[in-house]
Amino acid sequence: MTLNSVFQFLVPKDKKFFPLFEEASSNLIELASNLHEAVNLPLKEREVLFLRIDELEQRGEDITRQTNLELSRNFITPFDREDIYSLITSIDNVADNLHGAASRMRLYQVDKITKSIRKLTEINLEACQHIDEAVKELKNLERLKTITNACVKINKLENKSDNVYNKAVFEIFENETDVKNIIKYKEVLSVLETATDKCKSVASVLESITVKHS
Repeated sequence: MTLNSVFQFLVPKDKKFFPLFEEASSNLIELASNLHEAVNLPLKEREVLFLRIDELEQRGEDITRQTNLELSRNFITPFDREDIYSLITSIDNVADNLHGAASRMRLYQVDKITKSIRKLTEINLEACQHIDEAVKELKNLERLKTITNACVKINKLENKSDNVYNKAVFEIFENETDVKNIIKYKEVLSVLETATDKCKSVASVLESITVKHS
């Protein structure tokens, strides 16, 4: 038995941080799902989902705040304090950007949703599902391969997102003549691509945790 295994055996089973991590990742999936559903609806039917996204983003903020509060209260934590902070913050950053995409679509009254926007919301949803899959395995660090496999998939999705974004921006400048539309679509695409970058940041934190416990 390794020293780390002995330490894990001695530390009481965490009943605070893991539920918060899982709540945050589940919230992320719901947010991404609502956004992907919204871009497949006509403009007038999106508002209900956008309001729900507002609520979910606020819920994510509350979970982050509660996690940081628990971090300040507890001396013994399931893994490094900086990793706990980085994990919950990086998950919150994904939620912020997905919410930002919805806010821009609403603000700019983006009527026509392009294939690229739909594809990026789909990629983000899939990446969030892999984040949730990995987060649920944190309380059982003997199954590190599940976490690392999820992280590999997230990294591949981030590369795919870059390709979709670059092609979409090229097509906007190639085909669109209205400057206002160029600005609108480029901003929406940019924040969606950034959301996938933030998913990759979550994967990096998860990989760091697995390395320390391997």
